[in-house]
Amino acid sequence: MEILEALQADARRGISDIARQVKLSPAPVRRRIKRLEDAGVITGYTITTDRSKVGTGLQAVTEMRFTGDTDIQQIVEFASTLPEVDEVLTLTGDVDALVRLSVDSVDDLQRVVNRLRRKGAGVVYTKTLIVIAAWSRNTLTHGAS
Repeated sequence: MEILEALQADARRGISDIARQVKLSPAPVRRRIKRLEDAGVITGYTITTDRSKVGTGLQAVTEMRFTGDTDIQQIVEFASTLPEVDEVLTLTGDVDALVRLSVDSVDDLQRVVNRLRRKGAGVVYTKTLIVIAAWSRNTLTHGAS
């Protein structure tokens, strides 16, 4: 767990640095990381970016509701083709899906939301919220298995 937390905090950390932190020699740390990769626990290494510095400074979430006979998977597949869509969550409850978007402007936001609405004939409701500030936990997440 400590090795994973170290990599999540900084995926560029060297094996020797992680080994010192977890009080092991580099060889076992390297083997454990390899086992975690082989087991699919570690699926890749990534970076985080400051969206305002790469031109997508406006973030929003759009709630979507569909008619009962709508194939939500088709909407998810369509949404995933839009470069402005960062994430699609299908949900239980009043809202069927939540789409997280990153765009350059309010006009771009309107264009993307309109595309989402038009694609799904079964879309009966959308509500878009603009993100003012964001925080996320860059640690392990545990879901139901």
